[in-house]
This record gives sequence, structure tokens and C-alpha cells, in this order.
Amino acid sequence: MPKFDPLKYAYASRRNVVYAKNGMCASTDPITSQVGLDILKAGGNAMDAAVAMASTLTLVECTSNGMGSDAFALVWSAKDQKLYGLDASGYSPKAMSAQAITDYKNKASGAVAATAGTASMAGGSLMATDIPKDGWCPTMVPGAPSAWAQMRRRFGTKEMPELLAPVIELAREGFPVAVNIARQWPPAVKRFAAALAKEPEVIQPWFDLFTKDGKPYEAGEIFKSEDFAKTMEVLAETDCESFYRGEIMEKIVEFSDKTGGFFCKEDFETYNAQWVEPISVDYKGYTVCEIPPNGHGITALMALNMLKGLELPDDRDSADSFHKQIETIKLAFVDTKKFVADPRYMKTKVEDMLSERYADIRRALITDQAIFPEAGDPSCGGTVYFATADAEGNMVSFIQSNYMGFGSGVVIPGTGISLQNRGANFSMDPNHDNYLMGGKKAYHTIIPGFLCKDGKAVGPFGVMGGFMQPQGHLQVVVNTVDYHMNPQECLDAPRFQWVGDLKLQLEREVPAHVAQDLAARGHQVEIVNSNIGMGRGQIIWRLENGTLVGGTEPRADGTIAAW
Repeated sequence: MPKFDPLKYAYASRRNVVYAKNGMCASTDPITSQVGLDILKAGGNAMDAAVAMASTLTLVECTSNGMGSDAFALVWSAKDQKLYGLDASGYSPKAMSAQAITDYKNKASGAVAATAGTASMAGGSLMATDIPKDGWCPTMVPGAPSAWAQMRRRFGTKEMPELLAPVIELAREGFPVAVNIARQWPPAVKRFAAALAKEPEVIQPWFDLFTKDGKPYEAGEIFKSEDFAKTMEVLAETDCESFYRGEIMEKIVEFSDKTGGFFCKEDFETYNAQWVEPISVDYKGYTVCEIPPNGHGITALMALNMLKGLELPDDRDSADSFHKQIETIKLAFVDTKKFVADPRYMKTKVEDMLSERYADIRRALITDQAIFPEAGDPSCGGTVYFATADAEGNMVSFIQSNYMGFGSGVVIPGTGISLQNRGANFSMDPNHDNYLMGGKKAYHTIIPGFLCKDGKAVGPFGVMGGFMQPQGHLQVVVNTVDYHMNPQECLDAPRFQWVGDLKLQLEREVPAHVAQDLAARGHQVEIVNSNIGMGRGQIIWRLENGTLVGGTEPRADGTIAAW
């Protein structure tokens, strides 16, 4: 089990680790954590609590996810003593294609679109793409409701009406907007105001649902939605089937048909979240587990595979420690951006990407200077995260996302459903494995993590935040295994984020001498004053005596509900 000092807090922290005997729920929202704990106290298990929390977060953190989100989960079953993976990422509409995107852009802009090019990791922004971020183009079939149903049916002990009752009440009665949620609202209003000017019929429902006469909600103001409550009631009554094979699906397709979208009924009727086998690597005696592609949890695993062959200094807050972690994550990222796609279309094997031989080859590229990363050849030779645990030993690592904040800006009138824009991560390069096609899954950034040791569960962990996520996972594992930090200290520790080329962001809490040393090594260092983009995480570990211990993100409104 992880070794740490629960009384040691080397960084500015507003929180201590939290211990519990019977159950624990950790999330970025106090209301949501309490909802999960209420389910546990009512006799539910960790999986029941996860479904209740996931549905609640679609409302209370609507700036990051919604009923139109995708989701992934890693589920430890105490009965089976086994870890299960759940992939609830959606498929692109069957009518979607690169040409359809071009036609849509031409129609929306009223001008001839520029010739599509290929976004390159080495070209700068990790998120660069030619696919519009707003409107119908990036929308895909949402997987989150299917994830809730699949988890409840396989592992739950409660019926869906009981699990969705809390969010229905919150939507109907209202809840106060949290501080960090309020911070994310104004940029979204500004972003969608520009989209509204181009496509008023498509975007206006977003303003009707999420603004007060065009203005964002502020911290402490009450947000509620009767439409949201009614849709959740239908989901509860039908065990989420209506979203894919019923009246809710029909409303989505109807609005798509009316406003120039791409969805048809078959896109939804054929969809179900999929149970998958987790992938993992050994890192210094611990088994680090992730969801397989199309997600990029493999990025964290590849980086750890390289890093375990490098000697880290005793001082976590040293330039050498930062540098080695940064270089491994850079090399892993350029590979996954090139090779990760819908697994049906990947030409590169996952086992090759995670092989010790390939880790040796990539590790050999690392020196004491920052390198300009390029992809190798492995075959040679706006998101919410939460964690739950119960007294029986069940544990869940769950992540759910609309991708860029509120997602696409498409809200289905009269439903409270906001659709994700995950399709923005497709490539427009026909030679790329992640090339945009109908009925295909896109490269995905949301990843739940799970740590095991000697075949036993240590616990769930995750750090949400777009392309920060694998970098956050790497830093959590290193802080835990190499530097023996307790869960709260792990999350308090100042972070780095590589953002492309030689560009590196550091939180202002990183010591000045570290930033200066990294700059001398060739990194292009930027000190960020806002840490919202540096990831928001949760951790729950189970100790050898069965006690649960957790940490929650200081960069968010998070809390741990313990029993």
C-alpha cells in the first residue's frame, strides 16, 4: 500500500486527508459528494453511488458535462476481486464525413471554407483541429446515460428511479452555483455569443437554458430547470432507454433534422456503452490501470514506462524531477496523438506501444535538455471526475465530459440536454487512423485511473482537464509511489503542463529556481496565474486494514463525504 505521512503538508493546503470506515465519495462538488454518501447510507454500493453522482454532476457542474456527455469508468468488484472497464464514448453520426464538415462550414459562414489541413502535435496547440468546436459538426452520440444504465444493471443494487431522484429534486427546486463553476460561465457566454451570430437557430436554446437574459449565472445564485427534471424523470422510468430508443432520442433527432444536424434514429438505436478490458503497466511494484484506446490513458502508461527506467532525485521540487517527467510525457503524447483512434481503425498495436522494448527506445532520447518531440514507430521491432468506495471493497473511478466546457453549444429545446463536442478531436487527414468518418469513435481525452498492488485494489484516482489528464495521472502516480505523498499532498503539489513543442506551463507555486533551471534546459516556460486549466483531481486509497483515505482537489470546489 502507498506509504505517506498524513500529518505532512509541504504545500499550501486548505484540506487534510479524510479517513472513513464505511464509505467515501470524492468529487469536485460538495452537493454531489453528499448525494453519493446518501446512497451508500441507504444501502447502496459504490456503483449505485457512482450513478447517482454522475447524474447529479450533469446539473450542478453543467459548465463541464451534461446528459449529452460521454463517460468512462474503471470499476473494482469486491465480489470478483477484478477491475472492469466501461467505455461510454459515442460514435459520430453515420451521415458525418470530412466533406459534410466542409459543406456545413461553407453554409454557416456563407463563404468558401479554407482547405482543410492536418493538425500536428508538434505544430503547437494540443487541441488544434480543422473541425468546428460549436454547432452540430463536433456532436456525437452521447454515451453517459448508457454508462449509468450499464453500471447499474451489472453491479448496482438500487433501481434507477431512486438513483436519479436527487438530481430530479435539485433540478426542480434549484441549487446555488459554486464558486469555481461560476468562474467558467462568462467565457462560455462569450464563446457562444459568437456562435449565436452565425447559427441563431442552433445556439439560441443554449442561451435560453443557461443564461439569464444572456448573462451568466454568478456564484451563489440559484440555477434550476424544470425541463431538465422532466427529462431525468423519463430516464429514471425507462432505465435510460428513452435516450437511445424512445421519446428523448426522437426529440434530439427532430431538432437535428430541423436545424441542419447529422443525426438519424439509427445512430442512437444501435448504441450501447461497452465493457472493455483495462490496460496497465507495472510502475515500481504498483499496477497502474487505464481505459484502452480510443481514450488516451495509454499516454500516462507510456510515460510511466519510460520514467521507471530513469533515476528520480530525492527532491520532488527539483528541476531534474520536473524535467524527466515532462520529457517522458512529451514523447508519449506525440505517439498517442498519432496512433490512438477508434480501436477498429488503429494500425498500431497497444501492446507494442506499451512494450518494454519501445519504452527503452524512447527513453534513450531523453537528455538533460528539452527535446522537440516527434512520434516514433511502436511497431518497429470544460470534464468532471469523481471516485467512490464502500465498506464491501467496491470502488469506482468515473469521468464524464462535454469536452470543451458546455460542449458544442447545442441544447435540445425542452429537455435540458446539452450535447458534447467530442468530434472536434477527429483528424481531417485521410491518412490518419483518427480520420473523421461516420459511425466512428474519436480520440478521447477523458480517462479514469486506478491503482493496484499485488493483485489487490489500492484505489481510484483521476485528474480531469482535457490534455492535462494524462499529465495529471503521471504526476499523481509519481507523487504517490516515488515521493510517498498522502492523497491530499499529491493533489496540493504544484503541477506542470506541457502544451506543445517546447512550451511548458508551470503553476505559480512551483519554486522560482525550478522554473529558471527548466528554462536553462531549453523549455519555454510560462507561469500561469489561473490554475483552473491545470487539472482537478480526486483520490481514494484503501489501506491494508480496510480504512479509506482520500484527498480532493484544492483547485476546485471539491469535498469528500465520508462515513
